Amino acid sequence: MLNNDVATPQNLEPGSYIPDELNPRGFESVVDVLADASKRFTNLPAFTSVGCTLTYGELKQKADAFTAYLQRHTDLKPGDRIAVQLPNVVQFPVVVFGAMQAGLIVVNTNPLYTPKELEHQFNDAGVKAVVVFANMAANVEKIIAKTQISHVLITEIADFHRPVKRLLINSIVKHVKKMVPAYNLPQSVSLNDAIALGAKSRPDIMTLNRTDLAVLQYTGGTTGVAKGAMLTHANLISNMHQLKNRLDHLLEEGNETFIAPLPLYHIYAFLIHAMTLVEYGAHTILIPNPRDLPNFVKELNKWKFTGFIGLNTLFAGLCNREDFAKVDFSSLKLTASGGMPLTHAAADRWKSVTGCTVSEGYGLTETSPVVAFNPIGKEQIGTIGLAVDCTDIRIIDDNGNDVGPGEPGMLCVKGPQVMKGYWHREQATQDVMTPDGFLITGDVATQQADGYLSIVDRAKDLIIVSGFNVYPTEVEDVITQHPDVLEAAAIGVEDDKTGEAVKAFLVLKDGAQMDEKAMYAFCKENLAAYKVPRQYEVRKELPKTNVGKILRRALREPEH
Repeated sequence: MLNNDVATPQNLEPGSYIPDELNPRGFESVVDVLADASKRFTNLPAFTSVGCTLTYGELKQKADAFTAYLQRHTDLKPGDRIAVQLPNVVQFPVVVFGAMQAGLIVVNTNPLYTPKELEHQFNDAGVKAVVVFANMAANVEKIIAKTQISHVLITEIADFHRPVKRLLINSIVKHVKKMVPAYNLPQSVSLNDAIALGAKSRPDIMTLNRTDLAVLQYTGGTTGVAKGAMLTHANLISNMHQLKNRLDHLLEEGNETFIAPLPLYHIYAFLIHAMTLVEYGAHTILIPNPRDLPNFVKELNKWKFTGFIGLNTLFAGLCNREDFAKVDFSSLKLTASGGMPLTHAAADRWKSVTGCTVSEGYGLTETSPVVAFNPIGKEQIGTIGLAVDCTDIRIIDDNGNDVGPGEPGMLCVKGPQVMKGYWHREQATQDVMTPDGFLITGDVATQQADGYLSIVDRAKDLIIVSGFNVYPTEVEDVITQHPDVLEAAAIGVEDDKTGEAVKAFLVLKDGAQMDEKAMYAFCKENLAAYKVPRQYEVRKELPKTNVGKILRRALREPEH
């Protein structure tokens, strides 16, 4: 079923085109987005974090200096990959835009990754440079010798503050709170020093094509092996305007303040805060640690914010706090939800506390990410809304035939936001594409007669913990490396705080005894914290198909 009047051009490769109606300013690349915003909103605040604010003019100035540093003081060339391993600090947009201006491909990297996960991502992407938060630099030290990385830039939380405040905050974080583990990276350069050095010369802003890669965004797709989704400049610009078209009647250029608790290294927050809201000249308040709810609420009290981007577990956590109910919500006109399903309970509670309806959307890394979004003022809670402009939707059965209205089937998407493919994985790319060029999302959906879509089941075995994807095969691969484990299976179980948590089922080798604390420690050493199983259950055997494939579905059912 085609969802829009404007269907996808049939003969164009994914990631290669921007429909004219999605490019009113004629952008060719993400770099053009910053150049345009810095001229139109020069003196307006762009990003604030931990008390430091950059205007659009300052953001462009620092990005230019970083570009010049990369071009004059490194051997990096256009097309090389640079990993950005930063939390929500003002350095993030400076580094990303600066790197793109030099023609580099950004590899967004989760600061929570373990050394093992970093090693895989860096080597798979062929990363040659990394910008890392000092708090995580010790993990880079552990694996850098096993990678192609030749340039390391390190930044601390308050590096863009004025000298006295910078020294004070950084010292407290490092020496009082002891949040910066010791590291030894003698080849590293301070990001501040790099920017200061780059500021002494002019950058050569690269002329980029819309077909060039902008970001390698890593995801498990519908399997457990982390793969780099190749997102082009055309993908991101198209998706930016697809979302913007849904918001234009609500948001005013140069007059919006948005709260950003979700990490910019996640494509959902990246597309919204580092692109769409930049195009609006909005002021984004970056929250480095949204899990620290008391300080999060204190930060909210400083602003008359007009927008809030979050997800289900965050809405629920905040609404359970008395101090949150006292925040001034009089200016709040948009709350967007994504990353995990929005429950009716969380939506109702948020509306009762803030007075603002939550608008839920849906997307995935492979679609840059937005596929559908609830029209503002016409929200249907429990749905993901309508497909965005220039996006074709098919919902198919197991035989590839379209299902009828209201009938569940596999959600498939075609549009300018669909990725070019998986980095260096041609077969994996082919596996997620239909013969007629639709991306198979792996999610089961229904579509109402009015076009509104609902997700009725996620990708078969995917677990979503606080909005982060956890793939069972990855968890199982780690657990089965334990010397006492014969077999393992992982599933998601309900959790009040994180929506879902990981539960592991184990078959132990003969004579082995289960030590839950030791198993937890083993997993924590090899997996990011949100992937670590919170529950462990030992079984004599695991349910399997006739060909020996573990039936995770059966593990979700009570054992008889």
